[in-house]
Amino acid sequence: MRRTAAETRELVLDVATRLFYWQGIRATGVDKIAAEAGVSTNVLYRAFATKDDLVAAYVARSVEQAQARFDAAVAAAGEDARAGILAMFDALAEDIRPEVFRGCACMMTLAEFPDETLPAHRGAVGAKTWVRARFGELAERLRVKEPEVLADQLSIIWEGTNSTAQAMGADGPPVSTRALVTAVLDHHQQL
Repeated sequence: MRRTAAETRELVLDVATRLFYWQGIRATGVDKIAAEAGVSTNVLYRAFATKDDLVAAYVARSVEQAQARFDAAVAAAGEDARAGILAMFDALAEDIRPEVFRGCACMMTLAEFPDETLPAHRGAVGAKTWVRARFGELAERLRVKEPEVLADQLSIIWEGTNSTAQAMGADGPPVSTRALVTAVLDHHQQL
């Protein structure tokens, strides 16, 4: 069965996403991606002109999927901004389970692509900026005295949860994440 160009592009991106995430971006060559996708490297390069384009698409897909999960969690929490914040962290707790988590895809991308001019780097920074902005929106709805400070603190807890889960597992320090977020929210709501 022949695939359309769009189907081939999705197949290559599916394979690249798995390999980049679990084996590393720089460690994964286009030959390996093409072989696992069952396409020639020429076909891969018709779908993605360069490996940088493929990496940028991987980051964009990862970001889009994560944002959709976190937005859905906030929406399911209803109008209560505090519940929305906690729902984002509950969704993160699901994302860091050992069977599905090697580390934050964006942080791993930033480590491998420090050049700020590359689309993959900019996409990963954009994802981190989005998380901080999402917390900022929710903090504004809480009507706390310093919503920007609360958003910054929640972002730090978010990144710390990702980092410690990667290094020590979800059963390590991340077990304390929800209690820490609750304490920070309590503090800000009492100011």
